[in-house]
Amino acid sequence: MFEVAKSTLLLLSALFPIVNPLGGSPVFLSLTRDYPPSARRILARQVAMNSFILLIASFLVGTHILGFFGISIPVVQVGGGLIVISNGWALLKSKEEVDRSREAQKKVNLKDISRSAFYPLTLPLTVGPGSISIAITLGANEPRPLGPNLLAILAAVIASALVAVSIYLCYGFAGRLAAIIGESGMSVILRLSSFLLVCIGVQIFWNGASALLRSLPLGPR
Repeated sequence: MFEVAKSTLLLLSALFPIVNPLGGSPVFLSLTRDYPPSARRILARQVAMNSFILLIASFLVGTHILGFFGISIPVVQVGGGLIVISNGWALLKSKEEVDRSREAQKKVNLKDISRSAFYPLTLPLTVGPGSISIAITLGANEPRPLGPNLLAILAAVIASALVAVSIYLCYGFAGRLAAIIGESGMSVILRLSSFLLVCIGVQIFWNGASALLRSLPLGPR
């Protein structure tokens, strides 16, 4: 069990700062401004479940899927980084909207909620290319013998579940957090989070681009 706890702590320390559900909650609240609190919690639960599945799948079979399609992790970082930059820039440039009325909230369709649960709220805004690449890398470095591998899988499940719970708590109760901080405070946090999202996207893009550039031949031999 000590090895499981050690691996779980390693995964949490690697994934939690990048997923950063607390920092993502203002972005989530901005994108779900029209939704009543009950619908927002439903959406938060779906995002948490999607994130859990995505992290586990990346850890267990990510390297095999990328290998099957001939895609390298740097390419995933470049493509995902561009998507994160695009979403962060759109949020950063968005104009402040007036609060919606309850009538507007009543018009929210549950199908619309489910449609946006995976993209963009889960991927790339919550579990982005950075989290996926880390999960894939950690999964590729785990031992292949059956016994140690089962312990690694158990640790991955526990760590991903803890991350998913934190996502649900931060997203599902983002409205209460906004009430505590205030409208102006949430506006400031949203702008800062959007700017950080752009910076994270640039960093992810640069990590992938640097790896691709290093793989280029230096010239004729």
